[in-house]
Amino acid sequence: MAIGLVLFAGVAASLFVGFNIGGSSTGIAWGPAVGARILSKTAAAALMTFFVFLGGITVGRNVMDTLAGDIITIPITLEAGVGVLFFIGLGILIANVFGVPVPTSMTTVASIAGLGLATETLNYETIGSIVSWWIVTPIIGLWIGAVIGRYVYPELDRRYSIRVSDGPLLVLDRSGPVPRPAYGPNTDRREFATTALVLTIGCYMAFSAGASNVPNAVAPLVSSGAVGEVNAIALATVAIGVGGFTIARRTMESVGTELSDIPLLAALIVMTTAATITTALSYAGIPISLVMAMVMTIVGLGWGRATRPVRVSDVVTGRSDAEISTGAITASNGDTTNPIGQPESEAALNAGNLFNPRAILKYVSMWIIGPSVALLLSYGFFLFVPFVG
Repeated sequence: MAIGLVLFAGVAASLFVGFNIGGSSTGIAWGPAVGARILSKTAAAALMTFFVFLGGITVGRNVMDTLAGDIITIPITLEAGVGVLFFIGLGILIANVFGVPVPTSMTTVASIAGLGLATETLNYETIGSIVSWWIVTPIIGLWIGAVIGRYVYPELDRRYSIRVSDGPLLVLDRSGPVPRPAYGPNTDRREFATTALVLTIGCYMAFSAGASNVPNAVAPLVSSGAVGEVNAIALATVAIGVGGFTIARRTMESVGTELSDIPLLAALIVMTTAATITTALSYAGIPISLVMAMVMTIVGLGWGRATRPVRVSDVVTGRSDAEISTGAITASNGDTTNPIGQPESEAALNAGNLFNPRAILKYVSMWIIGPSVALLLSYGFFLFVPFVG
């Protein structure tokens, strides 16, 4: 009976963690598409659930192995797994209170590491490798975003800026003997192609979220042997899906508004970059935060776009008096793209905030504070309650 109650508590904790992951990850993956009225929130949640399971059952298994067996040198018992899941949920709660995207993977690793420190079973080689990637990943996202923003994005925006027309994308043409799908009254071939691209990238983001986040919700239960890996992945998928159909409806409306009011094309560049970084590291078994890669790519894209009026050589030699625009990314380039080193138009210079430095500082601070709190609380708990370790 006691074991049954502990297992029930563990499953409940996993469902809570997965539910909150679904609330945040669905908004990140599908917020731009829903905001552009390309698909409904219900359809977004359904696609999210399917591709989360696909990501979890394939690439996510590599992350599961790391979390369940590599961070500490002993299996996580069922009792300890419940404790770890509690601290993961607490880390999510802290981030939600402060209104920032939750670094679930970092919080999960920190909670397990606290158990390892308390029981003197922490694998320092593994934890060192993971933390090093936590440091490198924001730099990679920032650098890729900056290069694209400075050298590629303005021309892409001029040529391929994504527009969404009024009315349905497709209609059912009943003029022939057999009804067939046709373009809507305001739809052209370009809009149809770009819409398909938006949906494809959203599915890619959902797959990446599943690869990185499904193990966070259930790895402690898998390590204990209380739940099989496939059943655990199904459990996490259900919880994430429920979160996507419920609390994610609000986050899909508001995602990205605090960081930057960026156009849909820029959002797709950010999503593709972040999803690729996250999927690659998940394939390598590294628990990584999708949010971390996404936020820093936004910052890099904006910074690269804003520094186009300044030549690097002029900055190095001190010959440049040009001001760096902090609003250029939100403006359309129209029919022209100014060369690097040439001032942007007045519309671009005053098109709104590129990014909110205070928001960036808050996000980065929570990436440090959230996992640190989870680590300390987990360590203290398992130190004084050693029988669960």
